[in-house]
Amino acid sequence: MKNFHHSPSIRQMMEAMGLKSPAPIQSRLKHLQKKGFISWQEGKARTLQIVDDVLVGVPILGSVAAGGLIETFSDVNENLDISEVLQKKDIFALTVNGDSMIDACIADGDMVLMEPIKDYYAIKNGTIVSALVPGLGTTLKYFIKKGEKIFLEAANPSYEPIELNLDNVVFQGKLLAVWRKV
Repeated sequence: MKNFHHSPSIRQMMEAMGLKSPAPIQSRLKHLQKKGFISWQEGKARTLQIVDDVLVGVPILGSVAAGGLIETFSDVNENLDISEVLQKKDIFALTVNGDSMIDACIADGDMVLMEPIKDYYAIKNGTIVSALVPGLGTTLKYFIKKGEKIFLEAANPSYEPIELNLDNVVFQGKLLAVWRKV
């Protein structure tokens, strides 16, 4: 593709692989697109593009002490695989405003990656959720259910729990990861 400045056609790929039908090519292209390796518009000629710099992992170079000094090992050959988080369907990011979750290591200005909640009844106590209270706003808090009541609890003793009925709140997502730029 880079030598010719355009992608091969489906017909050219069929000929190169000795296939008589475009279906196997299209199936493979859809699979590669779903994984994020290519972009492609089915039915349009020569729209196949390789996605640059596909990130499959971040090298783990060892460990570091946050207390005293420890010996590090530089021969570690592992990657922190973040592809599973990024491949979840419909994940979204939110910017954190405020310090109510500071004791959960979520600070003002952090980005949180959230996974949509499909079934409210499957939320486990202690899950960090993004909740919308119609007419009042949204918040990031621990989900706690006690009987018929829902409590949205902060990770900062300066904030009181928010007590709600289940029909007064919409759960937007549950926490997957926290991203902090320094």
